Amino acid sequence: MSSSTNPSVLLNTGVHIPLLGLGTYKLTAPEDVHRAVDAALVAGYRSFDSAAVYRNEADLGQALKELLPKYGLTREDVFITSKLGPKDQGEKASEGALHSLSQLDLGYIDLYLIHWPGTQGMDVTDQRNPGNRAQSWATLEELHAQGKLKAIGVSNYTPAHMKELMESCKTPPAVLQVEFHPQLCQTELRKVCEEYGVCFQSYSSLGKGELISHPVVVEVAKNCGRTPAQVLLRWAVQQDVPVLPKSSNPDRIKDNAKIFDFALSDSDMDRLAALDCGHKYCWDASQVV
Repeated sequence: MSSSTNPSVLLNTGVHIPLLGLGTYKLTAPEDVHRAVDAALVAGYRSFDSAAVYRNEADLGQALKELLPKYGLTREDVFITSKLGPKDQGEKASEGALHSLSQLDLGYIDLYLIHWPGTQGMDVTDQRNPGNRAQSWATLEELHAQGKLKAIGVSNYTPAHMKELMESCKTPPAVLQVEFHPQLCQTELRKVCEEYGVCFQSYSSLGKGELISHPVVVEVAKNCGRTPAQVLLRWAVQQDVPVLPKSSNPDRIKDNAKIFDFALSDSDMDRLAALDCGHKYCWDASQVV
């Protein structure tokens, strides 16, 4: 982990990804995106996560172009992630990725992920899914080689999907982004990522907001004088797992950034990890062949 004011982890591409990023899921109005990005930049965020299916890539790109100069920052100071939509899986992957590049209009994308192992409109058991994933990955490898996508990775992949990819890829994924919180510790996936040198990144660190009221989380937060959200985010980053809390509320965006000036004790880390029960608040890709 770097020791700067923006802690980060090193990717297998040789570049750093910030441990804290702003998730933009459900930020659909241009003014909401602008306000959230503004608040995030002030609070020290330098990573922003979007996706084709969020329908806000153009708004995010525009907000950054307007706001970076305001804070004396350049394009190179921020890390932008976006994702290939499931409808573009397979033969439409190039079209989908180039559309993301065009929408963001920031010259390049720091990290581009295959959002989902399946294909929109196909059953999860459809035997064409593996071929479509492979075709998408080959396309991302080409765009990576051209410098348009500085790093490539996947999201919502299971251990089986990861092993399949590692056996066939020319360029290994830099990141796997999945749901991760104390009730879903993802032990097997984390071991796979460690084995292959892939950065394990978290989304839904707060369990869609449900975990901030969990008695154990509340008690740990009370004991260390922090909010439950800060405790949940700290639990992840203390394990060198990048997080992407999403919010449109400037005050909450600011509070979510205050996770690098305290540490959880080993016993608190263990208490939180003991909540692991395999519960998923979001999508489950385990049935996608």
